[in-house]
Amino acid sequence: MRMSNIDVSIIILNYNTKALLLACLSSLAKENPPTDHWEVIVVDNASTDGSVEVLKQKKNIHIIQNKTNLGFAAGNNVGIKIAKGRYILLLNSDTEVTKDAIGQMVAFMDAHPKVGVSTCKLLLPDGSMDPACHRGFPTPWAACTYMMGLERLFPHSRLFAQYHQGYKDLSSPHEIDSPSGAFFMVRREVMEQVGMLDEDYFMYGEDLDWAYRIKQAGWQIWFNPQATVLHRKKQSGRANVDPAIQKQTERYFYQTMELFYKKHYGHRYGWIVTQLVLLGIKLRSLL
Repeated sequence: MRMSNIDVSIIILNYNTKALLLACLSSLAKENPPTDHWEVIVVDNASTDGSVEVLKQKKNIHIIQNKTNLGFAAGNNVGIKIAKGRYILLLNSDTEVTKDAIGQMVAFMDAHPKVGVSTCKLLLPDGSMDPACHRGFPTPWAACTYMMGLERLFPHSRLFAQYHQGYKDLSSPHEIDSPSGAFFMVRREVMEQVGMLDEDYFMYGEDLDWAYRIKQAGWQIWFNPQATVLHRKKQSGRANVDPAIQKQTERYFYQTMELFYKKHYGHRYGWIVTQLVLLGIKLRSLL
């Protein structure tokens, strides 16, 4: 039995993104939540940019310092283990919430008890929607049409745009397969049923994997565009100014694709299709 009155536990994983993290926390402060109904947990993955020193000057924030960089899944799991809320919200450090966005999402979940996971509309700095917040699962066909550029050519086609599901009405709430881990609100009962993030994923894909397992357990996953959050995407990974970090995260990205396919689809599509998919991933990683 849950003994806490906390509605939502906001878990922010940080790795050398001090300026972005401060902007994220500042945006949360503007929401002016009731302090006894929200908790903010910042998990730091052994940052070296002074993030922790700055965090210690903040009030009402639970800080967890990991001794090493555990990656996205394991790092967030550290925060999830101590979270007390009815809902767990994974929130990227490179996001900034708009007024009442989290409150709207909590109300949305309260009104839809069959929804196990929900997300808001993530907006990129140029005002366009981050397509990663509105995804279908990467079946061989969806992945193939996306990698071949067919989705870009036919973004509203049910046949060619299955990965980002651009054929759906983006102005109204509806069911999707997976949100982005940048804003991933999950019901506590769901987490207790299916478990936490799979720590075999170091970076990328853990959100898709979690969503897949949650859907397999019979829960719905919904996109609610009535709440919006700014996402300054890829600042700590594939768009990093450090070429070495870019190269390393690209490697994680393609390793993740292979891991997800082998875990969830390899047994469904047979040896020939599996080998073709894995070859495609290999060739894509070399481009």
